[in-house]
Amino acid sequence: MQVQPVTRHKVAIVGASGYTGVELVRILANHPYMKIASLVGDSSAGQQYAAIHPAFQFLDLPQISSFGDFDPEAHELTFCALPHGASQRIVSAIANRTRVVDLSADFRLRSVEQYEIWYGRKHQAAELQAKACYGLTEFYRTEIAGSRLVACTGCNSATGLYALLPLVQARVIKLDRITIDLKTGVSGAGRSARVAMLHAEISEGCRPYSVSRHRHLAEFDQELSIAADEPVRVVFTPHLVPQNRGILATVYVIGDASQIHRTLARRYADERFVSVLPLGDIPGTRDVRGSNRVHLGVAADRNPGVVKVFSVLDNLTKGSSGQAVQNANLMLGLDEDAGLGMLPLLP
Repeated sequence: MQVQPVTRHKVAIVGASGYTGVELVRILANHPYMKIASLVGDSSAGQQYAAIHPAFQFLDLPQISSFGDFDPEAHELTFCALPHGASQRIVSAIANRTRVVDLSADFRLRSVEQYEIWYGRKHQAAELQAKACYGLTEFYRTEIAGSRLVACTGCNSATGLYALLPLVQARVIKLDRITIDLKTGVSGAGRSARVAMLHAEISEGCRPYSVSRHRHLAEFDQELSIAADEPVRVVFTPHLVPQNRGILATVYVIGDASQIHRTLARRYADERFVSVLPLGDIPGTRDVRGSNRVHLGVAADRNPGVVKVFSVLDNLTKGSSGQAVQNANLMLGLDEDAGLGMLPLLP
């Protein structure tokens, strides 16, 4: 019996040398139905990918090309893994010629005015904002499948939203008493060289950052207010911890621990990538490292009515590039979990 060759969709990665670009290469190299046809990066154009990332020297990858030489119409889908602010020009140039999954913050907010308030710059592709779909896969599947432009979430906001959205929708917590204490690894800051990200500056310590105005607050405001059908504002403090990957959010809410646990367990019972642990079990970032998984835990505090909800994910995988591939699968009509079965890395 002759085996028919598997059709593989041609995809491109623009911004291929950064952390999220590298993570996309790692995932797509083993994807059964997608083929990396182009790697694009102006600063590294003309180089072999292995010259920048020797870990991938055994892969048959195309040479990195400049954006000027990139033909979007030769690809069914393009991943844009560029820094915030840089995607607007690129996406506006290709959005009518290929499906786009954008990993930056440039199209996450539904309101152009809110984008300009939070990011402090004029939006250069405002006409595309209304066409973009927010890429939190488990909550926007139908919209993502029919969209040509999907804006992946912020990794910090995704971690908190997985814990909170079902609780807000079910009205089982007080909406005016939500506090998120979040710890994140340094890869979330990107691959560009900065003194504050040097090993000697990060190791053996932990510090809060952006304590009054973190940009992911805009996503919390947007998504939680939509879920509640009224304004919801959370207290949010992120901390930088000396690890490469992983985010842990401890979310403090007011409600009944058993009811909160049941609500989360019911909402995610059929989800491939989200697990709710038994009541009282606490997840850690090492449980999900390198995987496209989210683990949630619930525990009652000693103070009556106070409940702690724990959420962990890998910021580069489920918080970014894995989420991007999950969304791309839907956009291309593939099984949602295709190429995403990698297990967590241990130890």
